[in-house]
Parts: sequence; structure tokens; C-alpha cells
Amino acid sequence: MITPPAPASEAISFGPFELVASNRRLTRDGVRIELGARAYDILVMLLSRPNEVISKRELIAQVWSGLAVEEGSLRFHVAGLRKVLGCGKNGARYISTSSGRGYSFVAPLSRTGISIAPPAEAPAGFHHYNLPGRLGVMIDREDDLEKLSTRLRAHRFVTIVGTGGVGKTTVAVAIAHQLRTTFNGAVVFADLSMFSEPRLVATGVASMLGLSVQSEDVTAVLIAYLRDKRLLLVLDTCEHLIEAVAVLVAAIFGSAPHVHILATSRETLQVEGEHVYRLDPLACPPDDGGLSADTARSFPATQLFVERAMASGVDLNLDDADAAIVADICRKLDGVALAIELAARRVEVYGLSQTAALLDQRLAQSWAGPRTAPPRQRTLQATLDWSYGLLSETERTVLRRLAVFVGNFTLDAALAVAAGDGLDEATVFAAIDSLVAKSMVATRSLGASMRYRLLDTTRAYALEMTVDDGEKASAAVRHARHYREWLARAAGEWSSMMSGAERAPYFAGINNVRAALKWCFGPSGDLHIGVGLAAAAAPIFLAMSLLPECHHWSGRALSAGNIHSGSEEMHLQAGRGIASVHLYGENEQARAALNRSLDIAHRERDAANEAGLLGMLHMFHFRAGDFNLALSFARRCRALAGNVDDPAALALAHSILGRSLLMMGDLGGARAELEALFETWSPTRHSQTIYLVHDRHFRAGIALARTLWMQGYPVQAVERVREFVEGAKTMDHPASVTVLLAWAASIFFWIGDVAGAEEHIEGSIAIAESYSLGPLAAVGRARKAQFAIRWGDAANGIAQLRASLAEIHAVRYELITTEFNISLAQGLAARGQHDEAMALIAGAIERVGTNGDTCYMPELLRVKAGLLQSKARPFDEVKACLVRSLELSRNHGARSWELRTASDLAVLLSGKGERRDAKAVLERAYGQFTEGFDTTDLRTARRLLKELT
Repeated sequence: MITPPAPASEAISFGPFELVASNRRLTRDGVRIELGARAYDILVMLLSRPNEVISKRELIAQVWSGLAVEEGSLRFHVAGLRKVLGCGKNGARYISTSSGRGYSFVAPLSRTGISIAPPAEAPAGFHHYNLPGRLGVMIDREDDLEKLSTRLRAHRFVTIVGTGGVGKTTVAVAIAHQLRTTFNGAVVFADLSMFSEPRLVATGVASMLGLSVQSEDVTAVLIAYLRDKRLLLVLDTCEHLIEAVAVLVAAIFGSAPHVHILATSRETLQVEGEHVYRLDPLACPPDDGGLSADTARSFPATQLFVERAMASGVDLNLDDADAAIVADICRKLDGVALAIELAARRVEVYGLSQTAALLDQRLAQSWAGPRTAPPRQRTLQATLDWSYGLLSETERTVLRRLAVFVGNFTLDAALAVAAGDGLDEATVFAAIDSLVAKSMVATRSLGASMRYRLLDTTRAYALEMTVDDGEKASAAVRHARHYREWLARAAGEWSSMMSGAERAPYFAGINNVRAALKWCFGPSGDLHIGVGLAAAAAPIFLAMSLLPECHHWSGRALSAGNIHSGSEEMHLQAGRGIASVHLYGENEQARAALNRSLDIAHRERDAANEAGLLGMLHMFHFRAGDFNLALSFARRCRALAGNVDDPAALALAHSILGRSLLMMGDLGGARAELEALFETWSPTRHSQTIYLVHDRHFRAGIALARTLWMQGYPVQAVERVREFVEGAKTMDHPASVTVLLAWAASIFFWIGDVAGAEEHIEGSIAIAESYSLGPLAAVGRARKAQFAIRWGDAANGIAQLRASLAEIHAVRYELITTEFNISLAQGLAARGQHDEAMALIAGAIERVGTNGDTCYMPELLRVKAGLLQSKARPFDEVKACLVRSLELSRNHGARSWELRTASDLAVLLSGKGERRDAKAVLERAYGQFTEGFDTTDLRTARRLLKELT
């Protein structure tokens, strides 16, 4: 952590901001600003030495002490810090970049003495705080809590190890509550018992954080998110996934230096940095035959028994005789808290002596013969056997059926799954009520609703019971059918959800969908139900950005060949196709799947889904660089949208048609469509058709900004860029944000805003690499290479751009390659490689004529004219090329391209002594502008006009 630049009683003020170094608090006009740990440390270091350039190497060494990181990480956090501070807005300037050296804080600042108040507890609504309530009264755990708290603060990573039922979760939850203020409310509780597969561990933790998952490498996504966070991560019940948890924890501990980890497990994780705390069973009275009641009460095991028995309604006045019985029970239960609690709750029904007798009978059967398993495990097993034996036959049946659920479930789900095969809903309802009362089913309030859950030991026990296979299959079938219906009901809600926080209550349902899919496609499953479940899940997986799962289960269902409706196949093909595009780029399998889904929607006259799938196919061909074909899908969608009773269809049609028309050079048409979209569109618009709102149209906003720039409105273009980039960041969809940042960078390139271009490029690369979005990461690196070429480093820029283009071509992400080829040609020309540059431009011009991205043609012709001139081609040939560029610019209404060409033509004509013509052509282009006079192109034109005058 960076040493504060001021004493604890000092605050630093600059502009509307105040930094209180003692408690790492930054405020704007008195309102606290959330700032990542890395960004805060960078700001502190810059403030410690104002007006002094601090080198990048020194900043990295201080902020990432002991870690090897690239300069890109520093640039990304500086860019984020600038955005938080509002650098560049209303003339504000705080952080200056010294090219090739480092950064400095340049704004005036003042220091004042203050009184430091104790830090306030984080608001209850802090979105990372998902800790369950304290799990009952603890007996004799104060010493454990103190030791664990000290170790966790000192070592960051502690695993509580102990036998099942000993109280590991109870202690972990208590510590987390105790440390909540220390972590400013940033406490994340991940119950791993709801996951049965190692590959879902990272996904489960990510879901608790509200993160979307769009990559097969979920661990990388999680690490990238946690890298600069300070929080307490509680991983509960790790033993059944011990290896996967160990790998994940090792990665988090090694890469996220401000994350503290508290795990509970029946065995150690055996990971570097782990500090093991063994939680012993509660101490029991000795078997000495002369135990008094007073002595018995001094032992925590008997204290817990008495407390739980009295809490269940028993008036237990412990005398010496009763103390001996209680002590005997606690010893036989080996001091395991869960077993003691289960026994104590039965005293009200059976009395103390009969409870002990029943316990003895069950334990006698359990412990017959050699002890081949750990004693504590057998003790807990015996307790569960005994508890199960006390249930009525109906309660046993319901408990076994409820064991099909993973994690928590609603009462409606429980009734749907447990009822049937001789049990009606009223009977099941009564049985669940009784199971809750007998602590066999746990409850938890989630908002206004109650959730139910079997403890992990209870669930495992119930699943292993010897019952008729038909009963298991029937429960599994009802479970799968229920969640298929749940998915259908939830589809409209999912399509309107913007953030992981809104989706969090639904993750338990998704976990059960996963479990049902696994059973359906397993050896004893039901493929017929599985196909329908996978079809219902595909749109939801897409909406949640669970792309690997969408691709996997859609593919499994399609391979099963048991599809019984066109609608099912449509969703499966769409799910596989869309997921494949994002994960693997434009490929033939994705194209075929999307075409098939569209054919089905058209055949079945499903206009809403047909419109959405037309949008998906537009995206496919648009990304592949086939702009003519993409335009045909956009026009079909526009024609169809009027027949769909859903405003989202028309919004989608405006969006994709506007973007296509922009690429085709029809700027007036593009602007009309895009502005029509934004007259009525809202990012929170609801739709029952997920494909209609898969793209929230922030990309269309960037397209509108690019249109405005080309039409000669650079100020409005920048305003639109900032508006839509900020809006997109509220949407839990990293792929879209990455695309927006990459495209927005071009606006800053064009106006000559170095800092703006660098900020958006670095942001794009950081997100793409964090989420393993290969094609988009390559685009970001290509943008960075453009930056290098534009600002003088042609040699490195050429090498980087070629490498990035090779990656882009490999995945057929050709959406923006014309722009990159222009920069590459300019870099080659700067290095004197004119022939290669000319060949590149000629090829680009030919491809534009074929593919249809003719909006770039005026710029291609202008660059070609410059290359012709550098090769000493005849004046008339160069002039003809520029005149053709000028004509196309005017035909398109592209005033910005026209201004660039007019400037080049004016220089050419002036060199031949035709100063009057030169001035006339440039005055016409310059005179069309009403804003943006401080941008690079307009300043160049103004200077040239002055020279000509």
C-alpha cells in the first residue's frame, strides 16, 4: 500500500475534490467517490510530488510492489482515474502525461488540517455484501473467533478445517460479520455446496459477485475483476471440490493482493500461503461417574445441548442425574455441534432419557464391528440415521425428493417436485413445515420471499438412501420439468435485466437448471425433457452471457436428435450460433446454425424471433466484413419490424440499418435511422424476445457519433461517444463495452485527441484480455498500433498492426480492417516503403468495392493520392485522385473527409501556382463547419487558408 502523502490529520484539496489520506477517502463536493485500490495508490503517489514527472517504472514498482506487470496496466488505471476526476471536461486538467516518461499531477492543490472521524460502516445496500445472517448462538467460540480474526488480518488466507457438523460455517459467518466494518462492507459469501462439478467453482464465485461469464477461462475473468479489489471472500464447504477450489484460491491469493480469503473445508487445501485453523469439537464433560450439574454446565457441549433444548420449548432444569445423561449424550456425539443440536431438539417429544435411549440404539447399530472410518464422521452419520428414523414415512419421502435440489429453492419449486406419486400438495406442504421445524430443512429470507435448503450433509445423506430407482427418476423428471417452466416464465424478466445485481436472486434457479440438464443428458436421464430444457435455457444463458454453457448444452441437445418442435430447434440453433460467434469468431458452424434458426422462425411465422435473428445474422456478416449482405438482412428486419407487436423490434431494425448505411456511405440515411432509434429507445426497454434486446444499441450510439464526425460535427460526436460509453458501462456485457471503446477510439484519432484515444484503447484492451475475448483483444492491440503510427513510432506500429491483423483475419473479424489498412499504409509510407503501401491501398480499394464499406473510399483515395505524389507521379494523376475523393465526400455528405482532401488538394494546387483555385476549394470545405475549430483537421485547414490569403 502506498504511504499517504500527508499526516493523518491532513486533507488535500484540488478543484472540487478532497483526499483524506488517513482513511483512503476521496470526495467530490463532499460526496464520496468509489475508487479502486490501484487508482487510489496512483493518485496518492502523484499528489505526494505535485508538478513532478514520476516515471512509469517508479509508479509500477510502488503500486504493484513485488508483482511483474506491463505498462498497459498502469495506463489503464491512469485512464480510469482521469475519467473519475473528469480530466478534459470543462477545461479541468489534473494528470499530465509526459510521453515516454511518466505522469505528473499539475492542478493547484492545498492542504488543510482536519479532525478524523472514525470510518462509517458501509451502506447496507453495498452490492457485494451477501453474507447470511448469524447462524444461531455460539457456545465457547470466542477464543476461536479472536485467533481466526488475528490470523486472517495478518496472513490474508485462512482455512477452517474440521469434521462435518462441527460448526465451521457458523464460525466463518460470525467472523465475516465481525470484520464487515474492517472491509467497508465488501464481504462476499460463496456457498460451494450448491456446485457439483469442479469446472463450475470459478463460475459460482463469479456469479456471487454479479459478474457475467463470456469466456471459457472463467478464472482469468475472476482474477481480472478481483485484482484491485479489497474484500473478504468466504468460500464455504470446499471439501467436495477440493482440487478445483485449491487451484482457484491459489490464483486469487497470488494475483489479488487486497483480497482476504476465509475457507471452510473438511480437509486442507494445501495451497501456498494457506494458514490452517483446526476447529475442534466442543469440549465434553469427562466420564468420571461423579459429575455434578454445576460442573457439567461449565463444558460448552452441555451448554449447547441445554440451550438448544430450551429453545425448542423444553423446561430443562439440569440436576445431577440429568447432567450425567446430557454429558453422556454429548460424549457419544463427540462434541459435534450439529449432532448435539439435532438430539437436543428431540427432547421435547421424547424426553431426555428416551432421547438418550434412541440415540444409543442407533449408535449401537452404526458402530457394530471395527471402526473403518473416522469416528467423527460415523458419529454424524449415526445422528443423521437417527434423525431420519424419527421422521414419518411421508416426511422421509419428501426429504428424499427435496434432495434433488442444488442450493436453495422456493416453496413453489418444492411443491412441484415433491408432490405426485401418491402425495398431494397439501400433504407435501405439511411435511415441509414439519421438516423445517425439525431442522432437516433450513430456511433463509431472500427479499420478500423465503428460500429453503437442505444442509449439505443432510442432502448427501438423503441422496445415498436406498430407495426405489423409480422414485429418484420421478423426482428428477418433475425437477427438470419445473425448471423448464420456470425458464419460460422468466424469459421476459431476463431480457430486461441490466446488471448482475438484478440477476442475483435467479442464480439458484440457474444452478438447478444446470443440475437438471446434467441429469437429463446423463446415463439414466430423459433426453426428451433434456432437449426442451436446453432449448428454454439457451436464450437465458445468452442473456446472462453464459456463452460456454449455452454453446455446450445447445450442442448436446442438437446432437441428441430428439427435437420435437420447430421452436425448440430455433432456440438451440440460435444459442449455439450466437455463442460460437462470440467465443470463436465468424465460423461456418455459427453461420449454418443462425441460418437454420432464421428459416425456422420464418416458416413458423414467428415474426418477433425472426426479426431478432435477422439482427443476429446482420451482426455475423457485419463482423465478417460482408457489408452488402449485412445490409440485406438489415433491410429485411426493417420491413418485418412493422408487423411485430414489440417496440424492441423496430428499435433493432433502426439500429442495424443505421449502422449498415453508415458503412455504405449513406450518412444521411444512417443518421435518420439512428436518430429515430434514440428518440424512443431506452436501455431498460422490456421485451419477451431476448434476441431483440441482446444488443442494447450502445453500438448504434457509437455509429451515430461516427456519422456525426463524418458529417462535420466533431463536438457532437465526442459528446455522443462519452454518453454511450458511460451508458454501456452500466450494462453487464463486457463484450459490448470492449467493442464500444475500440470504435470510440477512432473518433479521438480523427480529432487529434491523444489522451482520449489512449484512454479508450487501453480500456478496450484491458477488458478484452480480462474476459479472454480473443477477436476483440486483437482489435484493441491494432488500435494501439494505429496510435503508435499516428504519433511517430511507425516501425513498432507496423509490426504490431501486422501481427494484430493476422489474428483478426484468422477469426474473420473484418469489420474494421479497412481502417487498419489505411493506417498501415500510412506507416509504410512514413518508413519509405511506398510500393508496399501502394499495393496495400490498391487492395483495400478493391475490397471496399466488393464488400461495401464505401464510407472509407474518400479517405482511401486521398491516401492513394499522397502515395502517388511521393512516387513523383504526374500532377494530373495525383489531382484526379484527389478530385475523385472530393466528389465522393460531397456525394456522401462527408464534410470531414472533404476537408482533409480539400487541404491536400489546396497544397497540391498551390505548389503549381494555382493559389486562387486552392483557396476556393479549401474555403468551400472549411466554410461548412460550425463547430470543432480546435480539432487537428480544422486547425490545419485554417492555417493553410491564412497562408493562401
